[in-house]
Amino acid sequence: MKTVILIPAHNAACAIKDVITRVKALGFPVVVVDDGSNDATYEAAKSVGADALRHQSNMGKGAALRTGFEHILKTDFDAVITMDADGQHDPASLKDFTAKAESGSQFIVGSRMSDTAKMPWIRVKTNKLLSWILSRKMKQYVPDSQSGYRLIKNDLLKKLKFSSNRYEIESEMLIQAARAGVKIDTVPIKSIYSGHKSSINPLVDTFRFIRLMIKL
Repeated sequence: MKTVILIPAHNAACAIKDVITRVKALGFPVVVVDDGSNDATYEAAKSVGADALRHQSNMGKGAALRTGFEHILKTDFDAVITMDADGQHDPASLKDFTAKAESGSQFIVGSRMSDTAKMPWIRVKTNKLLSWILSRKMKQYVPDSQSGYRLIKNDLLKKLKFSSNRYEIESEMLIQAARAGVKIDTVPIKSIYSGHKSSINPLVDTFRFIRLMIKL
């Protein structure tokens, strides 16, 4: 199974070279979408061999993922794994995703909920609430619905049409896949929290989530 790693990135020049280098060392090709960064994210990604795309302005994580998906669907890859540019997602988990996909899973979400000791408490509470709401809407349980570390097979990706531009795309992806009759599988992952400020705004992004739930 040919799998590509998709990394949406914004002002991630300090971390992204290490992330890409570690991923490529495991044998995975990498596509980076620089979402209008003000630093050298694009150049850093190119310098370590990533296939780098670029937005001229900051359009949001959802828009960056959609750009990456569109690009990847023109290739012959069988699956795409999305992961963050800041080093929070451990590349060592990539093989767990591909092993589960090779056993038949079409959509796999990496779950951080088995070990939340180092996760910021507001993120734990918000994630549990949003995952409970989303699981009810999907009619299947997803313990970590807001995790951006996930695999989706290209045959399924071709059938889904996303419109979200920001973090709510992760919920939109799950809802659309569930409505297409797909079982959402999970693998446990370890997240690495470096103490840097997250670009997620709990209040704003929760509002966007609620708006998406009403819309869908």
